[in-house]
Amino acid sequence: MILRRFVSMASLRFVLLLFLLQLLTGCANTADMFSLRALDSLGSDIVDLVRGSEKEVELDPEELAELEKADKVQLLWQNTIGGSQIAAFSPVFEDGSVYAADESGRLFRFDASTGAQIWSIDTQHKLSGGVGAGSGMILVGTFQGEVLAFDQRGNSQWKAQVTSEVLSAPQIANDVAVVRTGDGRIFGLDALDGSRKWVYQGATPALTVRSHASVLISRGAVFAGFPGGKLTAMNLFNGNIGWEVAVSQPRGVTELERMTDVTSLPVVDDQFVCAVAYQGRVACFDIMDGGQIWVRDGSSNAGLDIDNDYVYVSKDHNAVMAYDKRSGAGVWRQNRLASRKLSAPLVRGHYIVVANHQGYVTLLRNYDGAVVARSATDGSAIFTHPEPIPGGFVVQTQKGGLYAFSVQ
Repeated sequence: MILRRFVSMASLRFVLLLFLLQLLTGCANTADMFSLRALDSLGSDIVDLVRGSEKEVELDPEELAELEKADKVQLLWQNTIGGSQIAAFSPVFEDGSVYAADESGRLFRFDASTGAQIWSIDTQHKLSGGVGAGSGMILVGTFQGEVLAFDQRGNSQWKAQVTSEVLSAPQIANDVAVVRTGDGRIFGLDALDGSRKWVYQGATPALTVRSHASVLISRGAVFAGFPGGKLTAMNLFNGNIGWEVAVSQPRGVTELERMTDVTSLPVVDDQFVCAVAYQGRVACFDIMDGGQIWVRDGSSNAGLDIDNDYVYVSKDHNAVMAYDKRSGAGVWRQNRLASRKLSAPLVRGHYIVVANHQGYVTLLRNYDGAVVARSATDGSAIFTHPEPIPGGFVVQTQKGGLYAFSVQ
């Protein structure tokens, strides 16, 4: 216990030194720097990489001109809700509607085709995570560790208490709501009344990356990435572990160098489950037993997506890269997006959608990564992944802008 505290304090001093150096050199504003948050109950520190810690990509004038000449992505509609200073919210599509929430505690429902507001409610709570939808229910989480459930008319159904703040969107399937908390636990709740069915907590390293990643539910299993580079498949109905694999192994001398957390959602198809670790690797496994299919070096704090042929990763160094799904061979790399922080990619037909810290959305061609179209939103960051809607996608900005675009 004494050794654990000593190592943790050494990490704290090291990161604070980085912070002071940033201040002295003036190379970034405070929103772009490392910050720490102590979890006394776990004895661990969390490094916050949100808001983008990567340097701006410098394109030469010709490359920048080519990027600015790209066609515009067709805007379907836009609307506005409240902004967020701390939390990172994602809209969700369900039964012809888009649901969105803001930090002040408001929950909204919009028509997915027109963007017209159908209703809004004040939850009377400051929200920290959302929105999740399924089984006719809408779920959000709070900084106080509360999970709030509503029906599609905005009527309150139940409130459940978990152990820590809910930083991501709760997920729901087969009448089980799955909630991830800031202290590293995953809860399975009965979707009928919010009662606890099971809880899981993996081992937590002394230093971890603060993550807004939720869990992925597929085929009656819950897939989740963890600090230390682990990927776990657990039973949706009782939380039992089916298998656990290492996406990446810690490397380096200091705790900061050895961080290799899975901080984004895994992706699945009929055969594969793939994940990527920060300061680690990209890997794909057999969905049934976790057998490793391939692994490649590659770091990402944002995430990845998959289609019939490729796995697409938004890399930490401001690039999108495509890997052959079956062999892991690199296919293409697009590093001319002029952004220091990309969202997770979204596959939409023949296009790959990525958003960035300046509020731009970009369409890339799936087979070669070429920029097809690019549009601005309100100039504020888009931290969460684009959400698919029929014929397009919708994004939510830090200022609270909702923008729906077409990919047809």
